[in-house]
Amino acid sequence: MSRVFVTGGAGFIGSHLVDELIKSGNHVIVYDNLSSGKLEFLDSAKLTGNLEFINGDLLDLDTLKSSMQDIDIVYHLAANPDIRLGTSVTDTDLKQGTVATYNVLESMRINGCKHIAFASSSVVYGEAKIMPTPEDYGPLFPISLYGASKLGSEGLISAWVGTFGIKAWIFRFANIIGTRGTHGVIFDFIHKLKKDPSRLEVLGNGLQEKSYMEVIDCSRAMIHVVNKFNEDLNYVNLGSSDTCSVSRIAEIVIESTGYSGVKIEFTGGDRGWAGDVPKAMLEVTKLTESGFNCNFQSDDAVRHTAKSLIDEIGL
Repeated sequence: MSRVFVTGGAGFIGSHLVDELIKSGNHVIVYDNLSSGKLEFLDSAKLTGNLEFINGDLLDLDTLKSSMQDIDIVYHLAANPDIRLGTSVTDTDLKQGTVATYNVLESMRINGCKHIAFASSSVVYGEAKIMPTPEDYGPLFPISLYGASKLGSEGLISAWVGTFGIKAWIFRFANIIGTRGTHGVIFDFIHKLKKDPSRLEVLGNGLQEKSYMEVIDCSRAMIHVVNKFNEDLNYVNLGSSDTCSVSRIAEIVIESTGYSGVKIEFTGGDRGWAGDVPKAMLEVTKLTESGFNCNFQSDDAVRHTAKSLIDEIGL
C-alpha cells in the first residue's frame, strides 16, 4: 500500500482522484485549505479507513513540510479553480499556482519524496496554431495568468527533475467536467436557468469549441499514466478525441432541464472572457496508444454532467 499525498484532494477533480486511488489500494493523505473544496466530497473515501485529511494551505510552508513525511508520491492538484478570477486579482495564480508548486517541491526535497504527478492544463499551449495540439507543440505562450502559472509550475518541476533527481508526470488537461463540479460553463448555465428559466445568457458568440473530459475518466487517466510512463519527466495530454461548442452545451443543458421556450442570448465577441482560448483540441494519441480509453466523449460527457449537476443543485 503506497502512501499518496493529494493537494486539493477535497476539490472537484481531487476528490474523484482520491476515490480512484483508494480503489487501487492506496492510503491517501489529503491536504486542502477548503477554500473551494468540500469535506462532503470525501465522505465515501472516509468510510474506507484509508484516508487522512489535513486542513492546510500550500502557502504555509512550515505546515506543509511537517505534513509531507513518509510519502511515496504527491499528486499536486491544488490551484485557483476559476481561470476568470485571475483577471481581477492578478496575483491569485502566481500565489496559488507557481508559489504553491515551489512549496510542494521544496517540501518533497526536504522529506525525500521523489515522485510528483502534476495537474497542468491545455491553456499552456495558448492559442495553438496546430489542432489537435500535440505534447511537443511549441513555443508555449499562454494568454491567461492561469496558463502562465501552470507553465511556470511545469518549469519548476522540470528543474527539480534535473537538479534533484525526482521523477515527474505532468498532465495537460482538457476541460474537465462531471459530478461535484463547483464552477465552469455547465455549472454557470444551470444556475442561470435556475434563476431565470426564460433566458440563458452565453458569454461570447457561442462558437467557442473545446474538448471536454469527464472527471472520473480524468482521474483514471492520471493513475494510468503514472503506472504506464516511466521516463524521468513524463508529460501527457488528457482529454477526449473530439470537441463541443458552447452553443451546443447551452442546447444540451436546456434539454436536460426540461425547460422549453428558453431564449439563448449571446454577449458577442469570439471569446467568453479575457484570457479565454476560443478553440482548443488536444492530440491524445499518446494517451490512447498507452491503452487508455475514455468512457465518455465530449457531447456525452456534457450531457452526463448536466444531468448530474441538475440533480445535485436541485433544479
